[in-house]
Amino acid sequence: MLFRGNAEADIRRALVRRGYIKGIIGLPANLFYGTSIPACIIVVDKHEAQARKGIFMIDASGGFMKDGPKNRLRAQDMHKIVDVFTRQLEVPRFARMVSFDEIEKNEFNLNLPRYIDSQTPEDMQDIEAHLRGGTPTADIDALGRYWEVCPGLRATLFEPNRPGYLDLAVEKSVVKTAIYEHPEFAAFIAGMNDHFDIWRRRSAIALKALKPGCHPKEVIATLAEDLLDHYLGKPLINPYDIYQHLLDYWAEVMQDDLYLIAADGWKAETYRVIEKNKQGKEKDKGWTCDLIPKSFVAARFYTGEQAAIDQITAELESVTARLTELEEEHGGEEGAFAELDKVTKANVATRLKEIKGDKEAKDEAAVLTDWLKLNTEEADLKQRLKEGQAALDARVYARYPKLSESEIKALAVDDKWLAALDAGIHGEMDRVSQQLTRRVTQLAERYETLCRRCQARRPALKPRSTATWNRWVSHGRNTCP
Repeated sequence: MLFRGNAEADIRRALVRRGYIKGIIGLPANLFYGTSIPACIIVVDKHEAQARKGIFMIDASGGFMKDGPKNRLRAQDMHKIVDVFTRQLEVPRFARMVSFDEIEKNEFNLNLPRYIDSQTPEDMQDIEAHLRGGTPTADIDALGRYWEVCPGLRATLFEPNRPGYLDLAVEKSVVKTAIYEHPEFAAFIAGMNDHFDIWRRRSAIALKALKPGCHPKEVIATLAEDLLDHYLGKPLINPYDIYQHLLDYWAEVMQDDLYLIAADGWKAETYRVIEKNKQGKEKDKGWTCDLIPKSFVAARFYTGEQAAIDQITAELESVTARLTELEEEHGGEEGAFAELDKVTKANVATRLKEIKGDKEAKDEAAVLTDWLKLNTEEADLKQRLKEGQAALDARVYARYPKLSESEIKALAVDDKWLAALDAGIHGEMDRVSQQLTRRVTQLAERYETLCRRCQARRPALKPRSTATWNRWVSHGRNTCP
């Protein structure tokens, strides 16, 4: 429809000249079953057609996620398309208004790549930097969005080499630490945390005010739009990524919780988990609560007991690791466990009796004795952990009927929903630093090893063009031909 000739070209030309086509949206490939070709949306609207001066085009082919053998549009991809189209926003490499004159010059061909270059810019190689070292200043300038937020960070990471080139001022191994610990970057992270806290407090009030009979879809629509608007215009952060965190959590957890509240109100009711085996026999697997899982009650009301259990768990993991290490170290054909069919407490104890008093088996006996001590310690820790968990489980179970409505709201809204979203958004902050770290390290590594053959031939070497060098590099050559 966008570029085919003959009769279809005549139809397309007529539609364009009459101004009936309001917009074209190119979608990712492999979205639909039965075909892998990319589809498109052509928006035909006769309203005010004569007043149009062009066609608004969007190339949204790059916004999707893999879902098994197919691609799928995420909530953030759809929202971005709708926002850009309804507001007619010009977004580089994504959307622009194309005039009828430009379309006519292209013989009414509406193929999106003719009008929107959505390709990622080529990462150019610098010949002089490969010959003489140093990182091109142009590559550092390309990271300008980071330097706008942290202008002093650039001077911390780079130092002058010669005109037009810089050197890394810190070791590659500490680039990430230098970024994280820089006062300006730390201030940026703190500012973004404060920014989220403003939205968090405002949203907590609204969520805790929900009553039975509320409409969950309306709640999440309002909440998501408010979050998106709250992050619009913030540096280094894609507000649609933040929006997606909320929508993902909504689909996984929050949606079910809100439907429970809409139906029954703020109630935290426990129930037994009964499973049937293959023979149809029922088995009690304990208890749970859908709205407020037991871990949240334990974390809020029984911090001391939970800390003790965590300590026992850590000790158990340490002992188990030492046991495994001991078995691996002495498990060979000539090792201390070589005579055992299986390393068990009974077999080890029996073997110790067999070699008791044997001076030649002294080392073997020492290893087996150490294993028995660790095994006994492991069993003791497992028993203590089981008893501690059972005691905490009983206390938590007894707490549920005593929970007030305000406590249930605090557990669901503050400890569960908003805490999960807070963790996701903090992950976005980490990704900002990781992207900068990755790029700075990549540039430093690219030019740290000079082209020795080129250096030796430098007086006579006259590369024909940058394209020639790029062709060498694209073929995996570390030195010129």
